[in-house]
Amino acid sequence: IVKTDWDGLIPSLQSGAIDVVIAGMSPTEERKGTIDFSENYYTSDYVIVVKADGPYAGAKTLADTKGLIADLKAFGFTQFITTPHTTPLVWENTKDGILSRYQEVKEELNINTEQLRVASEYLMDDSFFKRLETEKLLTLKDNYVLVEMSYINPPIQLYQILMQLVSLGYQPVLAHPERYNFYKNDYDSFKKLKNAGCLFQMNLLSSTGYYGSGITEVADYLLKEKMYDFVGSDVHHQKHIQSFESEIKFKNIEEFEGVIAKNNFFKK
Repeated sequence: IVKTDWDGLIPSLQSGAIDVVIAGMSPTEERKGTIDFSENYYTSDYVIVVKADGPYAGAKTLADTKGLIADLKAFGFTQFITTPHTTPLVWENTKDGILSRYQEVKEELNINTEQLRVASEYLMDDSFFKRLETEKLLTLKDNYVLVEMSYINPPIQLYQILMQLVSLGYQPVLAHPERYNFYKNDYDSFKKLKNAGCLFQMNLLSSTGYYGSGITEVADYLLKEKMYDFVGSDVHHQKHIQSFESEIKFKNIEEFEGVIAKNNFFKK
């Protein structure tokens, strides 16, 4: 292995100084014009770190939350279910902590339960089994529980987790299936998840290309195949709000409208 500066990777490959590049180099059209690329052997999401007090940070105060709710109402939204992440080692939220903060927000902003409800978005990992044994989950409605996976790879025990959820009386709703890049060229896995009893919730921002054209294409495919059951969205900051004003990139508009209408199931 030869440690090489980024700018020197392609010249070194072309000159024969190295035989292969194993860095995370995306196969752009310009690069494909000068070097050959193998089939992808690993795909991951990029992560951008921003200043905690910068314009891209999430809502930190009640004033931020109030502003985001007002912006959403301007788009026509009337009821909200907030779903803070429960992710071990990342978002160490607890059921009691989420419910306590929810009550504070309702009281401070003078919002009733009909307008604002609370659930959680649970990461399915090895520790999730223990959570199922020890606590009742915060659900979207009745037994409908929102779950997600790591963006790097699905949990080894994914289908055992889904089976356990169903056996306990829960209806799993998988958040943003279009954003799991490890399924991008494996559409049979989406069908397998549906056959396992999993419902799909689209992230609305995927419709505008916010997360990239590849994710929008997967979402459009899932629309065409009528695999979506509900929609939701990230609403962490103004960039997300602004994206709602962007052009819809989907071809399957009628199916998209139909999925949005399915959210009436959650109305009070």
